[in-house]
Amino acid sequence: MRKIKFIGDSLAHHLPFSVLSVTIGIIFAGILTFFTEIIEIVEPSEYFREIFHLFHPTHMLFSALATTAMFWKYERRFFKAFIVGIVGSAGICGISDIFMPFFSGFLLGAKMELHICIIHHPEMVLPFLFLGVFMGYVAPETLEKTEGVIFSHSLHVFVSSVASIFYLISFGFFDWIHKVGAVLIYMVLSVIIPCCTSDIIFPLLFISKKEIIKENHFH
Repeated sequence: MRKIKFIGDSLAHHLPFSVLSVTIGIIFAGILTFFTEIIEIVEPSEYFREIFHLFHPTHMLFSALATTAMFWKYERRFFKAFIVGIVGSAGICGISDIFMPFFSGFLLGAKMELHICIIHHPEMVLPFLFLGVFMGYVAPETLEKTEGVIFSHSLHVFVSSVASIFYLISFGFFDWIHKVGAVLIYMVLSVIIPCCTSDIIFPLLFISKKEIIKENHFH
């Protein structure tokens, strides 16, 4: 029960940052979409794919940073933190950036293409992933306060929202502006649930109970 309450409190504390980041990500994608229409790019999806291939690895970095830092902040076990950081970021980033936008487009009537970057472009993704884990070890030392983890989580959610929307609009759902309300709902679900799981729920699930007791006692 202590762990469930601890996770619930952390999740509620991070939620406003998540909603704000998703909203900014949607606006950013919308501005770029209108820009491509103004200059009449014939195949904007090709350009959007390149943008996705920038933000998805970056998302891996921030996810690995935030996940590892959240775990390392409470429990200093090097190998365990490494596994939590890798699994919690690589797996959940794929769900957030690829699988959930894929199924969102499908539910909205688009013929989506499934493109898994860690399989097709491992040399693009893995350096970001490993560097993020390394930074996660350092982050609690350089950003000792809780706000430091929140800051990394906010960056993670913003980058994730951009990656998710650009996957959606570049791998099948091209006419997304006219269904922006539905897209907003799907992207909130696509980003907040996996990212909060990756940054908060997943690492905290593996923290020893005695570490949580010490943290609650400290506060």
